[in-house]
Amino acid sequence: MKLLLVYAHPVETSFVAAMRDAALRGFAQAGHEVRVVDLYAENFDPRMSRQERIDYQDETKNTGQVRKHVDDLQWADGLVFVFPTWWYGLPAILKGWFDRSFAPGIAFHMAEGGKVIRPALKNIRLLVAITSCGSPWWFAKYIGEPHRRIIMRGIHALCGRPCRRVWMAHFKMDSSTEPERARYLQKIENRMAAIR
Repeated sequence: MKLLLVYAHPVETSFVAAMRDAALRGFAQAGHEVRVVDLYAENFDPRMSRQERIDYQDETKNTGQVRKHVDDLQWADGLVFVFPTWWYGLPAILKGWFDRSFAPGIAFHMAEGGKVIRPALKNIRLLVAITSCGSPWWFAKYIGEPHRRIIMRGIHALCGRPCRRVWMAHFKMDSSTEPERARYLQKIENRMAAIR
């Protein structure tokens, strides 16, 4: 498969970086072709500009400033997101990447007459999210896991059919032990190596 891995963490020595590397090892074992987008390393601007918003619904203009990211989206068979859970959600840089790259005509087609938007990411057959979270699993569930809903429901609705979903989360990150973290990294590697 052709996989686009979108990574969002500002510290290159973080546990989230280790999560990314574990996923990449698994993908290499399975023989997948992977492109990595490191949003912080490329200093991606998550803010939609005034002009981008004005041009948002114009499919001839709305991808000019994010063309490389749109090309990556259209190249991929699968999307993989590796990020920390901050304030029960996505890091702002990743949310901004969705705002700017998932434009009409690319990720969806605008609704007409009050109907629901139509999916445009029909090339995407796999959706993976790998995250860490400081809270215990039950508290994340209590809050409602907005980040999980955005990816596993919202983005999934824009993808091809069928589209497999994989959600992996390491809870109680702030108090987890080295052996627990090592087990999670191995679980990531094994799970990604099993994807065909």
